[in-house]
Amino acid sequence: MFHLTILSSRHTVYEGQVESVFFPGDTGEFEIMSHHAPVVSLLREGKIIVNWEDSIAIKKGMVKCLNNECVVLVDE
Repeated sequence: MFHLTILSSRHTVYEGQVESVFFPGDTGEFEIMSHHAPVVSLLREGKIIVNWEDSIAIKKGMVKCLNNECVVLVDE
């Protein structure tokens, strides 16, 4: 498990402990899991999928994962 925070300019979209998150990266889709190597990526329009259950539609954004914590900034 790792901590995920998804923020928009207006509010906190999602915050909590998760097992996996699937992202629409600007150069391709990718998944982050617990103890993933550090990563910073831009996100394109698509859906962020949390634990293969919850889906969050975004227009664009960026993600930073480091030390088992993932912070995502998005335009919804």
